[in-house]
Amino acid sequence: MGSSPKLSLQPIIWLNVISLILLHLVGVYGILFLVTSTHWKTYIWGYTIGTLSGIGITGGAHRLWSHKAYKAKTPLKIILLIFYSMAGQNTIYDWVRDHRVHHKYTETDADPHNSKRGFFFAHVGWLMQRKHPEVLSKGALIDMSDITNDPILEFHRKYFTILKILFCFIIPVAVPCIFWKEKLSCSIITMGFVRYMLGLNFTWLVNSAAHIWGNKPYDKKINPSENKSVAILSLGEGWHNYHHVFPWDYKAAELGDYTFNITTAFIDFFAKIGWAYDLKTPSPELIKKITLNHGDGTHPKYHQDSDHHEEVPCPNEEENLKQD
Repeated sequence: MGSSPKLSLQPIIWLNVISLILLHLVGVYGILFLVTSTHWKTYIWGYTIGTLSGIGITGGAHRLWSHKAYKAKTPLKIILLIFYSMAGQNTIYDWVRDHRVHHKYTETDADPHNSKRGFFFAHVGWLMQRKHPEVLSKGALIDMSDITNDPILEFHRKYFTILKILFCFIIPVAVPCIFWKEKLSCSIITMGFVRYMLGLNFTWLVNSAAHIWGNKPYDKKINPSENKSVAILSLGEGWHNYHHVFPWDYKAAELGDYTFNITTAFIDFFAKIGWAYDLKTPSPELIKKITLNHGDGTHPKYHQDSDHHEEVPCPNEEENLKQD
């Protein structure tokens, strides 16, 4: 299986290209020209919606439904689905399937956003063209029964468009206009374009920047890297070298406190009240052994005695996907 196909082999989805270009043009306009005319409460509202929608992706679509790194009771599932709907991305089913394929076939033709095809492709280019045939064929083999058998997720899938429009656009735009008399045009641009554009790009950075730049303390042979900047922008998803070695860890990281992993703080809070449970995480002993055997020596705790360790095989993606 080749890993660097020509981009021209896949048909361009022009509707996506045009939509993404317009989104970014209006978004950049909003950042450059509406800074002084936007009410300060709208900034706070935008940050709040952006954070909650991010948690819907990181804590919901990613750690809960894609990797089953923890379990959630119905109220928390509903909260996460509302947050996820605020993000305005694809259905949970599509998101989870693509992410599971990404982990199982990372950096190959079957990887939807294969970073070996360059930063732009991994960041947004993959959304501008039809999927590689390998992505489609391998994606059809992914077990999605846990998603299709969940009535809450099926409800979300059935009413996906309505929920997306309501929670991603109508409510975020309406609130500033109703409660502090923000101009409708300003609210549309800042909440409907700027906030949406930034949220998408922060998510995409995990696929692009965190697969290209950073150190690799856990497995030096893979592309995913530890990228603190991405971790901050994506609420804790930038500790990517660790995540690809231990994708079933609910923290998606070993290092970095709540400041760099807001999603973990969110899950830990709901674990305390019993709505999140069965939180999975590897033992410190296993992390140390894997790090000493396979890391690049940049781990702050385990690099000095790297000549004195027990040989332990690095878990591969297929094994990790079975950690349910």
